[in-house]
Amino acid sequence: MTIATPTRATDDLIGGHGVDTVEQTPAWAQLKNAATALQSLQSKDGSIEDTAAATPLIDDVVAAIEALAPLFPHDEAYLSASVADFRRWRDEGLGVPDFLDSLVAFQPQEHRVDGIRHLVVFPMYTQNGSSARHVEAVLVEAIWPDFIARLETEYTNRLFVSLRLIDFTSGYDTNSAVLFPETVAMREIPTFTWGAIFQDREAARYRRVTRAAADITKLELPDAAARMLDDQALTERTFVMWDLIHDRTHMRGDLPFDPFMIKQRMPFFLYSLEELRCDLTAFRECVSLQARLSARDDLDAAEKAMLEHAELVQYAVIFDRIFRFAITGSRVRNYDGLGGQLLFAWLHQRRVLHWTDTSLAFDWDEVPAAVIALADAIDELYWRSIDRPKVAHWLAAYDLVRGVVTPHPASAWARGLPDEVLAGLPKGYTDAVLDDEFPLSMFFEALEKKMRPVIASTEGIRGTD
Repeated sequence: MTIATPTRATDDLIGGHGVDTVEQTPAWAQLKNAATALQSLQSKDGSIEDTAAATPLIDDVVAAIEALAPLFPHDEAYLSASVADFRRWRDEGLGVPDFLDSLVAFQPQEHRVDGIRHLVVFPMYTQNGSSARHVEAVLVEAIWPDFIARLETEYTNRLFVSLRLIDFTSGYDTNSAVLFPETVAMREIPTFTWGAIFQDREAARYRRVTRAAADITKLELPDAAARMLDDQALTERTFVMWDLIHDRTHMRGDLPFDPFMIKQRMPFFLYSLEELRCDLTAFRECVSLQARLSARDDLDAAEKAMLEHAELVQYAVIFDRIFRFAITGSRVRNYDGLGGQLLFAWLHQRRVLHWTDTSLAFDWDEVPAAVIALADAIDELYWRSIDRPKVAHWLAAYDLVRGVVTPHPASAWARGLPDEVLAGLPKGYTDAVLDDEFPLSMFFEALEKKMRPVIASTEGIRGTD
């Protein structure tokens, strides 16, 4: 199937706009409105009982996609498949949607060109947003500067897609900063060939939260770190570099288990260590890049950009982890929160981070070695655990975390699990973990209260906010 030749109706829906202003077209407004109306009719699994009300909305979605498709020639195969999937869903009675064909046809990793845009429409759930598979429509733009294209040849990650949000339906008016194929409603699971992160949202959240936290804690930011707070584009590029290396790390190293932990139920602190491991690997690699490039005086433009952003990634990892991750979200198995707590406490206990006279300060010359030491400790845990049974690895991981962050006084893990749990199935171990196994320290309790309105204000944020 191919997209229909533009007609008078198509011209009216596009209104003379090009791809750079597609968010201003009547077609995009029609698509957003129809998708939003469909969401109100959909069950959690994406199906619709009121087919009479939904059918004209599906027709509006199809007409809008067909009108917009000529603006996205690189996505012609996907948009044609999307139209076919919507029509088949409608004709088969609007049961549980199946968009496998259009998902397989969507290959954004093949178009990593700075500024290229995509129109994305799927029944899907959004991480940190809705858990229901509802029709969502998103306009996105690739962030892929020259130095990242060069860096990717050294830190190869063909699945990584870096995006900027242009406009979106309600599923992305949330904290969600990712677009993953596994969230789409489909009849079977294909081999996934890409994963996308919205670095503009990450950068905007970072800038707002770090600025407020630095003010509250009286932290004097280094000049390079302060530049990010005034420059959205600079911060976006920094997060692209961080996420590129972080994402590939899930698949590399001495790993005692499936790095993505798919379909595994484990104590949440295992996820904390895995995500922190990937962040600290990005930090370590940027320290190495900074040292290597600083020793040369013949850098080209891409290498100069790498050098600049390698330093910025180090600040971003530290400040995003301790200022945002540690105090964002509920305290129910908050693995990213625990990772932030762990990094803060590790640096504090090694006396390179100081909270004195109600002011926060860092010994910046000593920070890289301290951060890398934590990365080494996690790597050592992983390496040793290759020879350990699963639950023995869990116990060793708990010992690493509890050696830095204090467990809840009521913790069964901290007191020592009883023999019946130790001799039983792994489920018993996991069930014994408290929802908030490692509560916030007094520092973070106080910071969270002051930062709560700032954290809340970042929901749905985009780079232009």
